[in-house]
Parts: sequence; C-alpha cells; structure tokens
Amino acid sequence: MTAFPHGRDGRPTVVVSAAALASEATALLERAGYAVVTTTAYPSEAELLDAVREFRPVALLHRQGHINGAVLDAAAPGLRVVARHGAGIDGIDIAAAKARGVTVVRAAGANSRAVAEHAWALLLSLLKDLPSIGAGMAGGKWEKTSRFTRDAEGRTIGIVGYGAIGSKVAGYAEAFGMPVLAYDPHLPGDGLLEGGLPGPGERVGSLADLLARADVLSLHCPLSAETRNMIGAAELALLPQGALLVNAARGGIVNEAALVEALDSGHLAGAGVDVFETEPLPQDSRLRNHPKVIATPHIAANTPRGAVGMATGAADGIIQVLAGRLPALKGAIVTLGEKTPLAAGHAADHAATHAA
Repeated sequence: MTAFPHGRDGRPTVVVSAAALASEATALLERAGYAVVTTTAYPSEAELLDAVREFRPVALLHRQGHINGAVLDAAAPGLRVVARHGAGIDGIDIAAAKARGVTVVRAAGANSRAVAEHAWALLLSLLKDLPSIGAGMAGGKWEKTSRFTRDAEGRTIGIVGYGAIGSKVAGYAEAFGMPVLAYDPHLPGDGLLEGGLPGPGERVGSLADLLARADVLSLHCPLSAETRNMIGAAELALLPQGALLVNAARGGIVNEAALVEALDSGHLAGAGVDVFETEPLPQDSRLRNHPKVIATPHIAANTPRGAVGMATGAADGIIQVLAGRLPALKGAIVTLGEKTPLAAGHAADHAATHAA
C-alpha cells in the first residue's frame, strides 16, 4: 500500500477549497481513511496557502478560489491529486499541476442535467418576460390585453459547446419545436450521430455562421485561452436584432461591457446570466439590476442531485486515483501525474503491453 503524508490526526488530509462539502462526499472520504478540512468560502490565495501549509494535504478538492502553482508548491511534497467539484477546470492551473506530477480529476457530467435545466429556466423566463410581468402583478397591474410575449417554437437556438450539457439543452429545444444549431470544434468529425452531433441539431462549421442564424445563443463551453472573451461586441453584433443570450457556462466567455452595451442599444432583447467574470458579482455591476437581464448567482448546478453528484464525483476521483484505480465517472481524468499509484499502474501496464 502506498504511504501518504499524514495530517494532524494521523490520517492523510483532503483540503476542500470552500466552507462546506456535501455530507455524502465527506462520508466517502472519511470511510476511505481521509480527514476532511474546509476553508472559508471563496478563499483567497493567502488563505489557501495557509491551509495547505498547515494540513499538508494529499489531495485538494477544488470548489472555489484558484489553485495555482504557488498553492501546489506550498502543498508539496505530499500533494498527489486535485479534484474539481464539477466539470469546469478554469480555476485550476492544469499546466502547473502537470509540471509537478499532480493528477487532476473532475466530476465530469455530474451536474449536466441541473445546468441544462437552469439554462432553460432562464431562456423560458426571457421568452415569456416572467420577471417583468411578475413585478407588474405585484404592483397592481393586469396586462391581459396589453402584454405579448415570445413563442419558443420556430425560434432558432444556437448552442456553443455540445457536450453533456449542450446536448441536453438541444434535446429540450427539440421538444419545444426549436431548430438547433451547434458549434463545437472539439467534437470529433465522425463516429457520432447524423450531422456529427451526439444529439439533435445541425452542426455548423464556424461561430460566425451560428451567430448570424441564432435567435437565441446558449453557451456551454469551458473557459480557456481559446474561449475567453469569445463573445464580444463584434460577435454580439452578428446576432439578429432582438436575439436573446443565455450563459450558464463561465463568465469570462462573454465580454460583460459589450453585453451591457448590446442590451442598452436594443440589439439584444435580453440575457439570462448565471456566471460572471468576477464572482461574487460586484454590487455595482449593471448586470445585477439591468431591466433586460435575469441574473442568478452561479447556482445552475445547485440542485440536491447536482450538488451531491459533483461532491461525490470529486471525492470518488480522489479515492480511486490514490488507490491506483480509474474514477467511476467517464472523462474524469484531466491530467495524470506520475506521483499517483494510478499513474504508476498505467506505466506498468504500458510497459507490459509493449514487452509482449
């Protein structure tokens, strides 16, 4: 059995970069012999450095804050695994982890249904002007004959990022009678269903083509150097007049100043936004109270099933990798570091295969 660094109570420690973790995930880790320590909510780099220096974790379970090279170095030499509480890994410096031999895993797909449903809740609220109509009712209005809303059927939805979440959004759109366009340059070109997609819709070859044809733009791609500020003023201008935007992916994908300008000008009819460039969203952000924006505080995955799935998926990733086994969730491994038993086992399997 591999020996791991021990925390203050004699057990190897997992530090969670958040104030809480689902009890189901904590129980999984504790049954496997790990002590679980939490930080404050949205910990700063200084707080993370203090935590890893004090507890010398064998694993970090990343919920909030940023795991960079400095944090990884402060946790050395015992750190073996960083596990993401969810699918998006933009809060982890993957290159730094890889350079230090640290394995990175994620709870891929664990929250896909919850996020897809939330994106649709935002979209339907925009189409039907629900916040405005509800406020009118609360204020004594009765707009039976004066208020008209939008149909979903026949309205084209453009989905950027067609993975577990984007494909579910497409399935809901099909049920509502909406033509689906999908742009995802990272999907393989063959081996999938008709049109090169793992779900309904037409695959388009460029972002510009999708934007020019989409009455609704729904974003479901990761944040990376490639996608940061991918939707700026020029891209928003390509959307048809009166289009709607939904972002339940990552805030940095959309340039927020350009989004506000497009809403102010009337080019966009509305936006549903669950994620922001800076979180928590600053109090003075216009996205908090813009009359054409429905804003939610990055809660798309926060259903009981989604939250537990992300937590237990991340916990399982830590347990399995440190035991030399693959995690249960498909696509969980982001990068495999040589410091883990799993990496050693894969190297041995590779050597045996080639020796034969």
